[in-house]
Amino acid sequence: MRVLAFIVIGLLIIKTDAFSNESIPKKAQSIKKIKYEEPKTLCYNVVGILNPKTRNNENYILDKTIYELKIDTLPQIKLWRNIMNLHQDSAIVNIGNSRNVIQKIKLSEWYAKPDSLKKAFKDSLRFVYRVDSSTNVFITAGKKFFYDFEKTSQNFHKGINCFVDNGVDPWYAQAILLIESPNKLQKSTAGAYGPFQLMKDVARLYGLKVNREIDERADFERSAFASSSLIKTICIPQTRKMLDNFNITQYNESDLWFKLLVMHVYHAGSYNVQCALNVINPQQGSMDIIFNLWQTKTAKFKNSSQNYSQLVLAAMIEMNQRVMVKI
Repeated sequence: MRVLAFIVIGLLIIKTDAFSNESIPKKAQSIKKIKYEEPKTLCYNVVGILNPKTRNNENYILDKTIYELKIDTLPQIKLWRNIMNLHQDSAIVNIGNSRNVIQKIKLSEWYAKPDSLKKAFKDSLRFVYRVDSSTNVFITAGKKFFYDFEKTSQNFHKGINCFVDNGVDPWYAQAILLIESPNKLQKSTAGAYGPFQLMKDVARLYGLKVNREIDERADFERSAFASSSLIKTICIPQTRKMLDNFNITQYNESDLWFKLLVMHVYHAGSYNVQCALNVINPQQGSMDIIFNLWQTKTAKFKNSSQNYSQLVLAAMIEMNQRVMVKI
């Protein structure tokens, strides 16, 4: 079954007031008790947009919840949007626990400094911003070369349809395409490959051929089938199981926080996410779980795992901005 696309005329997203300077919104301000709702259809957040090149109407995921929850105002999201638009020769100096941006620097100048000056610079920032000596001060390089939004957006329509055909929320397809391999087919340091960055064993588990002669992870539709199957048969069930361990049962799987938690499982594996949740010890399902994961390090759930859902949200907002300009 294919998703029926429709033209959106005058699409408008109204952004709400910004958060305070706190890096994570207070629970009392941002979180309401989750009540059970009937599951939504797979296409509940699919809209149609006009492709300016082909002049065809194509499917696109527009998640308005991001704006309703003021996610676009968070410093973490603002930082990553800046990084996604910054040339690789430049970097942004930022405080690790809050992701507050300090300044932009040239990487060549930073690399030219001796280690003693680098340390003194970071120590001075910790003093000025009154953070603990163990707090990381990051020099985050620009990733504009990696986040090719125009190129990856060409695959949204096909990815959305592939996931719907396999009975999986197409939100996941667009999220994965936006951040896993958005500029070209490439292999990660861990060995993941293809538009959905699948490991060999995972690909083979869902029937893909991966050997010396052929690697079907490069085949978009085959890779999309394996990715959506992984989410449907492992990531979502494992996420439910983890929530059951904390007696969290009142939630909707279409909630943003639940989908982001599933994405963390897709990236880090359920064991590492479970270790992080054990530290957090959540009492209810809400965005607080995700916000706390951004601050939690344990086992193999480290910096890249903390950043993962931040990147998903930042890329979605950045893509929305680009789409809205064209409409």
